Amino acid sequence: MGTTAKEEMARFWDKNTKSNRPLSPHVSIYKWSLPMAMSITHRGTGVALSMGVSLFGLAALLLPEQFPHYLAMVKSLSLGPALIYSAKFALVFPLSYHTWNGIRHLAWDMGKGFKLSQVNQSGLLVLLLTVLSSAALAAM
Repeated sequence: MGTTAKEEMARFWDKNTKSNRPLSPHVSIYKWSLPMAMSITHRGTGVALSMGVSLFGLAALLLPEQFPHYLAMVKSLSLGPALIYSAKFALVFPLSYHTWNGIRHLAWDMGKGFKLSQVNQSGLLVLLLTVLSSAALAAM
């Protein structure tokens, strides 16, 4: 008769404890770098964009009025142009970042830009393009 999962786990931990092996490294031992931060941010913006699109679609299905009604409500608040621009910038920034960084990943998929200097340069280029395109889209 086979062993249970609990018995297998106990045997595994007993073996590792007796061999005095170190635990796997934790995130806290790594020095943060631009590519690391950008990779994490890329994943975060992907999740945020997915949730945003899902919530917008759900709202479109469940809310009683059409989109122009809610747009008119926002316009009736008479928010200042600086606040409107800031809100539009904040909404378009994740989309812009995720798009430019996705293009960067496509270049990597083609085997281009793997040298450390190129990785850092392309990361800075993505950040620059993100800010410029977000500013331009928010100004529309």
